[in-house]
Amino acid sequence: MKNIFDKTVTEELINRIHQLDTNAAPKWGKMSVGQMLAHCCVTYEFIYDNTHPKPKGLKKWMLKTFVKKIVTNEKPYKKNGRTAPEFIMTSAKAFETEKERLTKFLLKTQALGGSHFDQKESHSFGKLNRNEWNNMFYKHLDHHLNQFGV
Repeated sequence: MKNIFDKTVTEELINRIHQLDTNAAPKWGKMSVGQMLAHCCVTYEFIYDNTHPKPKGLKKWMLKTFVKKIVTNEKPYKKNGRTAPEFIMTSAKAFETEKERLTKFLLKTQALGGSHFDQKESHSFGKLNRNEWNNMFYKHLDHHLNQFGV
């Protein structure tokens, strides 16, 4: 798995994002390109914006017990997989706004570096090591950029 905390990898991802345009169509799924970018921003909103309530009780247990392994391992996501309600985008999203937000989140994450995230508490999965954070960040974004052919 590529290391999102490496400046070269972050630049590669940003370059892929900049290859998108408002007419980009998905190879699978229903999201528009603006919705996909907003969807990818949710991961970073959990960390930086504190706009989503933390899961509690049974939901938190299910996320830590079952979902964490899927999200943080190196196995690529399947096409048309299920997603958490917070990630579902039903309204139109402004392409340029979402592209800029995602780029800023990537730059901030890379600047903080892997050591900042090592053993940091995640929104949904408890403490993650730097490799788990990296896999979660990189795998999700790579999956959706591939969805739109970049």
